[in-house]
Amino acid sequence: MARTYEVRTFGCQMNVHDSERLTGLLEEAGYVAAPANAQADVVVFNTCAVRENADNKLYGNLGHLAPVKARTPGMQIAVGGCLAQKDRGEITRKAPWVDVVFGTHNIGSLPALLERARVNDEAQVEILESLEVFPSTLPTRRESAYAAWVSVSVGCNNTCTFCIVPALRGKEKDRRPGDVLAEVRALVAEGVSEVTLLGQNVNAYGVEFGDRQAFSKLLRACGEVEGLERVRFTSPHPAEFTDDVIVAMAETPNVMPQLHMPLQSGSDRVLKAMRRSYRREKYLGIIDRVRAAIPDAAITTDIIVGFPGETEEDFVQTLQVVAAARFSGAFTFQYSIRPGTPAATLPDQVPADVVQDRYERLVELVNDIAWEENKSLVGTTVELMVAEGEGRKDAATHRLSGRGPDNRLVHFDPTPFGDRAAARDERRVEIRPGDMVTVEITRAAPHHLVADGGVLAVRRTRSGDAWEARTAAPSAPVVGLGMPAVGAPA
Repeated sequence: MARTYEVRTFGCQMNVHDSERLTGLLEEAGYVAAPANAQADVVVFNTCAVRENADNKLYGNLGHLAPVKARTPGMQIAVGGCLAQKDRGEITRKAPWVDVVFGTHNIGSLPALLERARVNDEAQVEILESLEVFPSTLPTRRESAYAAWVSVSVGCNNTCTFCIVPALRGKEKDRRPGDVLAEVRALVAEGVSEVTLLGQNVNAYGVEFGDRQAFSKLLRACGEVEGLERVRFTSPHPAEFTDDVIVAMAETPNVMPQLHMPLQSGSDRVLKAMRRSYRREKYLGIIDRVRAAIPDAAITTDIIVGFPGETEEDFVQTLQVVAAARFSGAFTFQYSIRPGTPAATLPDQVPADVVQDRYERLVELVNDIAWEENKSLVGTTVELMVAEGEGRKDAATHRLSGRGPDNRLVHFDPTPFGDRAAARDERRVEIRPGDMVTVEITRAAPHHLVADGGVLAVRRTRSGDAWEARTAAPSAPVVGLGMPAVGAPA
């Protein structure tokens, strides 16, 4: 009987994509996904060293699994990712029941390490110091049938004082444009209609082969891929965000009007201490130029509160930038010490109660602005890509969810617009994840929009077909009564 596996992922989008590769490797090696609520024979932790309490989360999870493993003959536990790269042999010292520890540069070794640990009956720790093979060459089991991550680079050449990623992911390594586009075309052939180009510093793409406009060229090239409806990217660095990228975004129809660009702080003094090689004026200038070229762009960001030495004046400057930029959303973080980063030893660590107060004030402002921006969309019509697994908590209302071109989340009533009763005798059209629906926004909240007026149109897509084919035992589909399909499958 085939051994079963479970992959538990912590951290950023890069880790999510790495977990898709780990899943692909395990399935190629003959493992099968463990059924829901069943204990897997192999549990893999893909860890993060950036998020708060990353160590505690890992060792807490490992502690819960220790008695399970003790009573389950043959069970194995593997730990990979950034925390594994950082802690190395410390993991098996603290948790000697762990069988395999592998780093960010050798995820492809996992099946062999599991087998070696089983045969030798001893833990295997393998951490490479640099990348030998670009991970996109590895088999991948993607989470979604209709949307996909595509790595254009790994690693980072920046030296932000709060960040440990360059030490764990290494210097930036870029894929050749032809390799990226070949993967995009292959994904589209499989039914994918949305790709997100992924890199630690995605707009620095091309630095390794000496083309400063490589990223804007890549965006334009993605625009020529037939069948690719939506292109996104994350995350760019403001210091290297150039006007050719803005022009490419504006002129390439399938590049979505969305930008996630980390701010971190609105204070020039704090940005300098963070070693962020831009200042507030440059950042706001980029925002202005993006909005001039793409008026309907939704811009989101990352902000850290309470960086060492941050004063009330520094914090107020951050609030000022937030008010000027009018972000549609922000990931806000309270600074906490990360061992191994330069900021960990900086003087003037901000007291926890002060950090908490500033954090609450920032979140309040961010939410107020996001809500105002969302309210301005009430009454507009938007085409959504129907999502799987998002926003179904309000099951009593029978809403589905989807993402607009600007990546805003919209919960929508899947029944047809108009008189439901009159439509009941008309043709029923299934609405599947990956299909496109047109709705009118009826209500706004700080973090999502609502379309309760029903669906104006449904466009069945190859992505929806791919989702249907991939779903081994599909549940009863949600249908829109009397809604004609718009056009042939894309």
